[in-house]
Amino acid sequence: YPLRFCRISRTILYLFSMKTFYALAMFIVVLAAKGQTLVVLGTLQDAGSPHMDCAKNCCAIERLNDYVVSLGVIDDDNMYVFEATPDFVAQTNYLRSLGAAERYSIFLTHAHMGHYAGLIHLGREAANSDRVPVYAMPRMHQFLRTNGPWNQLIRLENIVIQPLQNETPVGLSDRLKVTPLLVPHRDEYSETVGYHIQGKSKSALFIPDIDKWELWEKDIISIISTVDYAFLDATFFAEGEIPRPMAEVPHPFVVESVDMFNNLPESEKNKIYFIHLNHSNPARDVEFSGRKQLEKDGYRFASFGMQFPLD
Repeated sequence: YPLRFCRISRTILYLFSMKTFYALAMFIVVLAAKGQTLVVLGTLQDAGSPHMDCAKNCCAIERLNDYVVSLGVIDDDNMYVFEATPDFVAQTNYLRSLGAAERYSIFLTHAHMGHYAGLIHLGREAANSDRVPVYAMPRMHQFLRTNGPWNQLIRLENIVIQPLQNETPVGLSDRLKVTPLLVPHRDEYSETVGYHIQGKSKSALFIPDIDKWELWEKDIISIISTVDYAFLDATFFAEGEIPRPMAEVPHPFVVESVDMFNNLPESEKNKIYFIHLNHSNPARDVEFSGRKQLEKDGYRFASFGMQFPLD
């Protein structure tokens, strides 16, 4: 019996120590995320993965935390979510798990399905949210106001639209401001913007969708030089990736972007995090030789849960 008692005692002490360690680890994670932190909440193109009607290897196995493109910003006790994706519930739950407040605001880039459809979770049938601020450009606002079920969200005050204007900064606190930047894209229902996110001491550029860099009136290389992190459209790796004319869904191929950025010093390449990858993009595979070479050259690929200090 004494021997058995000792074994039980050691087991209890071990379990207690593991529980204490886990609690301490979670506390450290939460503490690290507090202050002013940008968090990657998703990296995929609008339709996610597994993708509808895709029977290829890229969609054969559902991957953990493989969500549609989104960023979150924690500013002490305030929470801001960039994009309302189909994975909005899981993404906001994760952000809250890092110690963010219950209340949050949303910034939308445009009216393609992966970037605003998550608003549906705020309606009467779901969270029945109370006056969630949704920042939107004029055409995006008009689209939401004149089309159901989105207009019901406005009518019932589940959401309150906060109007944006191109290149006009929005002060969210005395140390956080967000500036929308119009970019060329397939603007069937709204304009499309990226965002410049300025924290206390660091800043980020978020452009998940653009037709081609050379069609933009701004110089992307010059903008990269002014920020600390650049989350850039990497929908397709190269021509021929999907079985339809890719001109129907224009994006800068990763190989095109890299060709444009090739002469940047490594310190500038290190700022670039490719994001918004289509289900078909081979760079989703960390063992893909093309991705490995780009990472060797200094480029990076965003992944769920990455955290970046802004203060």
